[in-house]
This record gives sequence, C-alpha cells and structure tokens, in this order.
Amino acid sequence: MILSMTGYGRASAGNKKFVVDVEIKSINSRYLELFLKLPQLLQNKEYELRELIKNRIKRGKLSVVILLKKNGLAEDEIALDEHKLKNYLSLLKQVKKAAKISDKIKLEHILYSRDIFTSTIEEISEEEFKVVTNALNSAIDNLLEMKKKEGKELEKDLKKRIKLIEKKLDEIESLSQGSVNEHFIKYQEKVKLLLEDKAQSILDDRMQMELAILAERADITEECVRLRSHLKFFIEAVDKEQEPGRKLNFLCQEMNRETNTISSKTLSVNITHNTVFIKEEIERIREQIQNIE
Repeated sequence: MILSMTGYGRASAGNKKFVVDVEIKSINSRYLELFLKLPQLLQNKEYELRELIKNRIKRGKLSVVILLKKNGLAEDEIALDEHKLKNYLSLLKQVKKAAKISDKIKLEHILYSRDIFTSTIEEISEEEFKVVTNALNSAIDNLLEMKKKEGKELEKDLKKRIKLIEKKLDEIESLSQGSVNEHFIKYQEKVKLLLEDKAQSILDDRMQMELAILAERADITEECVRLRSHLKFFIEAVDKEQEPGRKLNFLCQEMNRETNTISSKTLSVNITHNTVFIKEEIERIREQIQNIE
C-alpha cells in the first residue's frame, strides 16, 4: 500500500483535570524529521513521545504540537501563587528596612521574582500521561487515514504513467523489428557516399562483415526486455511493498538508464521520439515518488 508523506491529523482527549489537543502536519522529506512542540509539563516525556511517533511513521517532515488545557486555559499560561507573593513582599520590606531605603515598593520590583508564578497544572501522573498518548495516537490515526487517501491517488497516477510507457515501448519494439538490416543498409549507403565510385570495389566481404557487426550493435532488443522487466517490478512494488518509495526510486533510475541506451543506439527518428516521451514520463514519476513514504 502506498502512503503519501503529505497529511494532517488532529485529535483531543481529556479527563476531569485537563484536556489534551494534538495537531500533526507532515510534508515530504527523504528521512524522518520530527519537530515537537511540547508544554513544559511534558518536557521530560519527550523521548517517549518521539518513540511512539517513530514506531508508526517512517518518513516525512513532521511538525507535532501538543497543548494541555485546564479549565479552558493552556498549560503554558501562568497563575499567581499568592502565598509566595506575600512571602516575597515581606522579604522586600525587610530588605528595605535593613538597608534604610525610603523608596516605595513598585510592581517592577515584584516582577523580578519568577517564583511567585506557577503553571496551571503542576504535575502529571502516568495515568494522566496515558490520556496524552491516546490523543497522540488518535491524531496519528487521522494523519495516516489522510496519507492513505493521498496514496491511492498517487497509485492511480503512477500506474497510468507506467501504462503510457508500456504503450510507447510496444511501439519501439514494433519499429525495431528488422532494424538491424535497416542499419546495415544505411551503413552501406554512408560508406558508398564516402568512397563514391570506388565503393563497389572496396565493399568486399570483410567490409560487409564489419558493417554487419556494427549494425548488430545497434540492436535494442535486450534494452527493451530489461525496460519491460523494470516496469513489471515497478507495478509489483506499488501493489505489494510495505514501504516502496526507495525501491521505486531505484527502478526509475534503471528505467531511465535503459531508455537512454535505446535512444543512443537507434538511428530511427520515430524510436528516438518515443524515448523522449518515455524519459519525460519517468521524470514525472520520479517527482511523484518523492511524496511516497
């Protein structure tokens, strides 16, 4: 099954204490690149969250945002610890008295102490962390569902392009029938033009054999067989491979290699035109493959 690397997933989960919102965006990447944005409360759980994601997604550039909310407030929003504030004010008054400072205590003096502020959620238990992983798994499920839908469309497009290449390959094989003899005749004509009136006397058996060998080298049968084999393996990889992206990319390289060889060996203008078409389709396929996980 083909999975696209492009997708989006979102999910929420909660309990009586808080609500977890998870958002995942995925785009193309050669490898798995994972960017996590976590609230302070989950910083020590980052490794576990990364491993959970890596076990389910193999390739792509992922942006994962997890938010914790309590009573409608995000976990990162701060709350005032009134007890600490009173202690801090008392300490400031003692300092003022000891240093014999007459200035009034101002707001900026109080704001210097970050200890008077606290998170709206102070700690998370393993049971509560399970709520977070449930939300993350649900978001991944939604992401994978979208990746599957995108993958089906990619599969249709790839198979359509392979069919177009097969059709052009049929034409090439048809045009190449008798091509060795055609090449031999063309080589003879070129030699005659070069030698002019001396051609008949010089075109002896030895020369005829050399021209025949030269014409035989222009035979493209083997290249056509290998190209057709690559096309067959391509479709099999699309249908059966779990993660076909890298294999399909390799097959594209091989298909392009055989097509280039056919183009370089033939003297047929029609065959050359068909190889140009095939190379264009291979390039389009290669671009599409970059989006396959």
